[in-house]
Amino acid sequence: MDRKIRVGAVSYLNTRPLLYGIENSPVMAQMDLTLQYPSKLAAQLQEDEIDLGLVPVAVIPLLPEHHIYTDYCIGSKGPVASVCIFSDVPISEVKKVLMDYQSRTSVKLAGILLKEYWQVGPVIENTTEDYRSRIHEMTAGLVIGDRALEMRGKTKYIYDLGEAWEMHTGLPFVFAAWVSNKALPEDFIEAFNEANKEGLGRIDELVMELSYAPFDLKAYYSRHISYSFNDEKKMGLELFLSKLKNSSITR
Repeated sequence: MDRKIRVGAVSYLNTRPLLYGIENSPVMAQMDLTLQYPSKLAAQLQEDEIDLGLVPVAVIPLLPEHHIYTDYCIGSKGPVASVCIFSDVPISEVKKVLMDYQSRTSVKLAGILLKEYWQVGPVIENTTEDYRSRIHEMTAGLVIGDRALEMRGKTKYIYDLGEAWEMHTGLPFVFAAWVSNKALPEDFIEAFNEANKEGLGRIDELVMELSYAPFDLKAYYSRHISYSFNDEKKMGLELFLSKLKNSSITR
């Protein structure tokens, strides 16, 4: 390419190990890096404002062309901790679920799990601004990212979507992957993949640099977020994308 590659990543704590490697790698010289919340990144990839993004995987069917690059993703095998439905009452008693405006994949995943796993049919309300103060009594809310870690302990019930997906399907879940809307140079992808790997090898160093009281980041990075985009994750992703075809969630 005759210009720098435009790369977008999620501005959440869960991406910090990957970004730590990228930002400290020579590959940065080949990139223009921007940070955004997930649904905004997905829109930027659709509109060709970025070439490669760590984007919610629900955007994949909406792209005329896509390539999934690197051996790494934002995934989970069991509880993910930062993608949860918070509620004051059991899920069977919830009348309304507020959906996170920063999400795309998580909203669709929540819709699938509410119908198939919990077998409930609450009213779904999409949001456009901070809605967490409205999570009260029979109104629950899907909250993702750092805000979900900060919500823990504020409601009686927490329904972890990573855990529910594994219980429902027996497979891990992929929330975001490095997806491009065009073919990219092989030498860049090789260096970019190596930078991701390098960052994951320096988690202890990263945790020492970060200060975050709401949650144990070492546990978050080692037990909740699963970064390897392996064959089992690819199976989980394929199943999720197939379920999207039958989902009534439009966001």
